[in-house]
Amino acid sequence: MEENEELNEVPKENQEDTQDTLTKVTGMYKDWFLDYASYVILERAVPAIEDGFKPVQRRIMHALKELDDGRYNKVANVVGHTMQYHPHGDASIADAMVQIGQKDLLIDTQGNWGNILTGDSAAASRYIEARLTKFALEVVFSPKITEWQLSYDGRKKEPVNLPVKFPLLLAQGAEGIAVGLSTKVLPHNFIELIDASIKHLKGQKFTIYPDFPTSGIIDISNYNDGLRGGKIRVRAKIHQQDKNTLVIKEIPYGTNTSSLIDSILKANDKGKIKIKKIEDNTAAEVEILIHLPPGLSPDKTIDALYAFTSCESSISPLGCIIEDNKPLFIGVTEMLQRSTEYTVELLKAELEIQLGELEEQWHFASLERIFIENRIYRDIEEEETWEGVIAAIDKGLAPYTTHLKRKVTEDDIVRLTEIRIKRISKFDLDKAQQYLDSLEERIAEVKHNLANLIEFAINYFKSLKEKYGKGRERKSEIRIFDDIEATKVVIRNTKLYVNREEGFVGTSLKRDEYVTDCSDIDDIIVFTNEGKMMIAKVDSKIFVGKNIIHVAVFKKKDKRTIYNMIYKDGKGGASYIKRFNVTGVTRDKPYDLTTGKPQSEVLYFSANPNGEAEVITVLLRQVGSVKKLKWDIDFADVLIKGRASKGNIVTKYSVKRIELKEKGVSTLKPRKIWFDEIVRRLNVDGRGELLGEFKGDDMLLVVTQKGVAKTFIPNLSTHFDEDMVVLEKWNPNKPLSAIYFEGEKDRYYVKRFMIENENKEELFISEHPKSFLELVSTDWRPVVEIEFTKPRGKDVKPNQIIDLEDFISVKGIKALGNQLTSDKVKNINALEPLPFEEPKENEASEIEVVDEENIEVKEPLDTDSPKTETGDQESKKGKNPEKGDDETQTTLF
Repeated sequence: MEENEELNEVPKENQEDTQDTLTKVTGMYKDWFLDYASYVILERAVPAIEDGFKPVQRRIMHALKELDDGRYNKVANVVGHTMQYHPHGDASIADAMVQIGQKDLLIDTQGNWGNILTGDSAAASRYIEARLTKFALEVVFSPKITEWQLSYDGRKKEPVNLPVKFPLLLAQGAEGIAVGLSTKVLPHNFIELIDASIKHLKGQKFTIYPDFPTSGIIDISNYNDGLRGGKIRVRAKIHQQDKNTLVIKEIPYGTNTSSLIDSILKANDKGKIKIKKIEDNTAAEVEILIHLPPGLSPDKTIDALYAFTSCESSISPLGCIIEDNKPLFIGVTEMLQRSTEYTVELLKAELEIQLGELEEQWHFASLERIFIENRIYRDIEEEETWEGVIAAIDKGLAPYTTHLKRKVTEDDIVRLTEIRIKRISKFDLDKAQQYLDSLEERIAEVKHNLANLIEFAINYFKSLKEKYGKGRERKSEIRIFDDIEATKVVIRNTKLYVNREEGFVGTSLKRDEYVTDCSDIDDIIVFTNEGKMMIAKVDSKIFVGKNIIHVAVFKKKDKRTIYNMIYKDGKGGASYIKRFNVTGVTRDKPYDLTTGKPQSEVLYFSANPNGEAEVITVLLRQVGSVKKLKWDIDFADVLIKGRASKGNIVTKYSVKRIELKEKGVSTLKPRKIWFDEIVRRLNVDGRGELLGEFKGDDMLLVVTQKGVAKTFIPNLSTHFDEDMVVLEKWNPNKPLSAIYFEGEKDRYYVKRFMIENENKEELFISEHPKSFLELVSTDWRPVVEIEFTKPRGKDVKPNQIIDLEDFISVKGIKALGNQLTSDKVKNINALEPLPFEEPKENEASEIEVVDEENIEVKEPLDTDSPKTETGDQESKKGKNPEKGDDETQTTLF
């Protein structure tokens, strides 16, 4: 065969060594794959930039227009009509039509078209109906400027592209997988697209971001203009309904309530989260109730839902469109610019056609007036031939046509001969002139629009916004997300055990010592009696080193957990004391916390979650002439350094034992805590508003618009709802002042009260449904101004200024309070509070506060006499003579 002759053959000298041969694909096969790939890209998966439609969508819209008579059509009928243009099955056409209809922009639907919120599918196409929306009729179609082509079988004509005068591709979005490439254009907000188009026409810069019909919260910080490599994060909107119930009101794009609930149940089955039950009450709006077991933190559960379920997901856009029968990768900004400029071209083409039609109407109306007014029709009475009739009319018109805008043609004369006698007899000169005047006005208007095309296009977009923008406001809330560490929010669903002597740690050692609850994604930190440390992943059973002295769940970047340690430096060596933290190391790598000499041994070790520094007693063995055999050491006198530091010398003599004398308090500075309004989270990184410095028992005060007050110890995972009106460090001695409207009594009341129960939500206004909080203040001496409404027929009462401290004394939180006024109130404004000297806090503890970031080394401790025993010079500098400088910590991954 000819094809076989074209195959490359392996040279004879290589045939003996080659079992498999490579051949070039030629002939018919050479083009098949490229033809198929081109067909899928151009005719199936990727939309065109001109109108934003894929071929099947364009053909559905064309079929709907052909069937349009103002009434609904059965979708099955529309699908059948579309098959005249689309060479594929009815199922694919029906699915594509349902997707267009669910976007609620181009197709007016009737019947069960499915639900994008629940994932329910549409009814069969024979049961549902559709017609074009008014928006589609105005924006999508314009037959006079449409370019046509033959359908696949040559029997019909179909549009090459529809003349869409709107950035429809960005409004609806598009997704498709072709051969060798794909596209994912996210939907954007209708009103924002129009505003952006107007800005582009005015030469202004603009930015557009996705907006999803499922609402939810989106983080667009890495959107990258919709280009390859960009990413947006989408989240469900989760609120705490009460202490044991969470409610999801909005879901992320790409999910539905069914898939979302499935992901939550799977996470619960795997032990990542813990829930009691789920209720799906979704109908027209989403409502998923998540009931939690008693004692479980709602804030932590919300974070866990984002970390382990479909409540948060990432979407990677990819802007790919068809232009000039070629795929093109562009961003959404350029898509909008091209679409807007294309709209201007279409508007110009429509205006030019409209101008030509108006001028043609004016031309014939003028001819008709001349023909009838000058009785030229009488000139044809004597003519016996058609040519003579045409010539007679042409001759009769000649003296009166000099003002016309073009020459009179034979076709014009033929049209004049078709005027009926009845029309000639009833011809009204005044009406004819009025008609000509109106045509001239319209011609002047069209010419003005052409001369001011950009202004005309701007007004066109404004009219679209005015007519169709109602109810199309942004649904997805744009917010910057905080990163959630899965290890901090995962439910501790398993137990960790240790065999200290043999050196095994794991979740399957149930006969050995229980350590703590943990999860399968946790890391654990282990210290051995030899002064070795290692961090490993939780597993059923792992060997970490014999004689384990401490094991715990490891927290990455934890600077507040401080380890206090005394060790013997090799056989017969001196003893050293050190304090250090571990923020990050390489997993499964053993680290030596001593100098590494053989037979080094840990004499004392403690792990302190908040930097506590205890007091210990050191007892020496009776050896030689040593006089002082017992003394105390306070770890507060030792600065926190790196884990690789040698430490300060305790004694060069043999230690008998070390005893704990007194438990310590934290030597770390109080934590400064900020509130970031953007992500509505607490942080210690300096973002947002500083709330203050918090010690271990300091609390936060939160007051909501619902009239609920609560105090709690600050937790960086706490969620704050949007109705929060007060967030500050709580002073237990400072009263709260509140003015609220009492619904039952129809009056404003004022009260001052103290928070009575810590860690408990308390309602301080009445429970009447019409009651609401007007104003709340945490100032010592707040002052308010009352503005009154004007009574009918009377003068308005002057504003009243009230010192709330004098107005009412401090009462219980459940007290009703005093009536503020019996008059009708217009406004209540908070003024500058009166000066007040805040009571001084108790004197601070005498324990020295140590900066956890400070790595300076104190002088070595004197442990053998009243004076300090001076160690070697390397010890003073915090260096190990055998290891060199402190090791650099690597990040645990």
